Amino acid sequence: QLQLVESGGGLVQPGGSLRLSCAASGFTLDYYAIGWFRQAPGKEREGVSCISGRGGRTNYADSVKGRATISRDNAKNAVYLQMNSLKPEDTGVYYCAAKMTYHGEYCSLDRYAMDYWGKGTLVTVSS
Repeated sequence: QLQLVESGGGLVQPGGSLRLSCAASGFTLDYYAIGWFRQAPGKEREGVSCISGRGGRTNYADSVKGRATISRDNAKNAVYLQMNSLKPEDTGVYYCAAKMTYHGEYCSLDRYAMDYWGKGTLVTVSS
């Protein structure tokens, strides 16, 4: 059974940091680009960051550039999102998603392009 499980969310004060993890089971992430998406209450789900299958390509939404770093460890079948200098507008449910890319080194922030989704982890940035 293909599964993505996010973890690492929680309550953090503005200016703080979080490291989100996305663990895959039932399949190997080597042939998948991974994206992190988030959805704030009342808003559409938006792409935050993505990373290609071998990690050679990354992309970030303008809203998180300079504050977020995406990385992956294919040996552990996991992808991470380090978020620093968190702002209240970063609040939302964060999802990881996988897109089959075979050997292609590219990734997408288009939520409609993804093949598999996790159930999300809640990040709340508040004092």
